[in-house]
Amino acid sequence: MKQRIFFLFLILGFSFFSKGEAQVLENYSDQWEASGRETWFDSNDRLLLRLDLNSFPNSYFSFQFPEESVAFLGEKLWFFTKEDTAFIASLESIKAISDSSKTTLTLFKSGISLEDVSAKKLIQPISVQSGIQVAEAELQKRDGGTRQQIRDFFIFALLLILLFVTLYKMAYPFIFSMMTRPISLLNAEDFSDSGSLQKFFSFDILVFVLIVNLMSSLGLILGAVLFKMDWLESRVDITFQNLLIGWLIGALILLILTIIKFTAIRIIAYLFELNKIEFPHFFYLLRLVMIAITGLILISAYFLMNDFDFAKSAVGISFSTFFWFYIIGVLVLFFIMMNRLSFKKYHLFTYLCIAELVPFLIIAKWVMILGG
Repeated sequence: MKQRIFFLFLILGFSFFSKGEAQVLENYSDQWEASGRETWFDSNDRLLLRLDLNSFPNSYFSFQFPEESVAFLGEKLWFFTKEDTAFIASLESIKAISDSSKTTLTLFKSGISLEDVSAKKLIQPISVQSGIQVAEAELQKRDGGTRQQIRDFFIFALLLILLFVTLYKMAYPFIFSMMTRPISLLNAEDFSDSGSLQKFFSFDILVFVLIVNLMSSLGLILGAVLFKMDWLESRVDITFQNLLIGWLIGALILLILTIIKFTAIRIIAYLFELNKIEFPHFFYLLRLVMIAITGLILISAYFLMNDFDFAKSAVGISFSTFFWFYIIGVLVLFFIMMNRLSFKKYHLFTYLCIAELVPFLIIAKWVMILGG
């Protein structure tokens, strides 16, 4: 009699679990992390969740996402929700695209909060027990793999820049050695009376400026694809060809802006009666930019090839370092000009504020807005 009662309760227990909600193995709802601004380029409108794809390989994930949110698994686009969405996805289907035992689920949405999302790991899909159809998530792989597309583009662009540098060194060895010596940032040889850089619009100088702009454009393109991936993918495909076209167009735009900047410096120097100061001023900061961008590209190359997941943080730190390096460079330029030229300090300081500091800080503010 006791055995019959025990089996009766056992059957009722199984019936209860089969008709009720799915058993929850792990509730991830309290493990979402709101992403704060760590660098200029980080977004405040995203949530991060670390998913364990190693335990319970036959389990399922239950998700609830708000409308108009973009979901990423690691670096791979999952889908875009047009309205509030609740669905179940098997662990195997998620692991098939994540390529690792652990992956980060990222949700992008303006004004998203922790209360808008939910995530649970279930022992069985609800449909097995309640008859509701399971909505398996369709994991959308980016064509060719976005990471590999970025790597291929970066390597090709870097090799092309190195080719230009090699040809330039062979054609103009004196200018190349003079413009690439870091010690020149301290001895300020351009400010001597016998300074050699007195022609901006000559072919050799313009080619060197173009090479620096190719390097700068490469850094900007890399920053854009790392920090604004979701925004870019909603507008263009992240492919080798598109990245290459964007890089070349960016270099051309930067070349035009560089010419405009030099012209503006010449006009401001004329108004402040600083005779022929525009040449050493411009080439001093051009050399500084070249050295800083070279360091940024080398750091980016290392992490892109060895640790792609940390590349975003490394490039963000590099951009912040570049900002302060440029500011310090302008201050050093002020002291050099103060010691080499017979002009009043406030006269030189006002000149540098108008010619360098104010435009640079305005551009930096735009970068912060676009990156945020």
